[in-house]
Amino acid sequence: MESKRFTKNDSGFICGHCQKEVLPLLTTSRNHCPFCLYSRHLDIMPGDRQSDCGGLMKPILATPDAKRGFIITHQCTVCGYRGRNKAVPEAKVQPDNMDLLIALTVAQ
Repeated sequence: MESKRFTKNDSGFICGHCQKEVLPLLTTSRNHCPFCLYSRHLDIMPGDRQSDCGGLMKPILATPDAKRGFIITHQCTVCGYRGRNKAVPEAKVQPDNMDLLIALTVAQ
């Protein structure tokens, strides 16, 4: 049986979509670009970097959650995999683009 464990992996990166430099979040793992909200399909389990796909993950929806803030749904542009990740609009280092998050709440 597989466990749903989170592996912290807080590295900086260059966004594959907008090409901006994304700095480490410092408090938890950053898995998407705070400027365009795109991600990359790297994980099977959060933070494990075990996926062979590597496709860009397009943000397709943001869902407000009373306890966790916004939850972003990403869809891989290569294999179609969908994953959900917590947004960090309150981050001290490169907070997520609130205008894009709000726009994604009506993108259904």
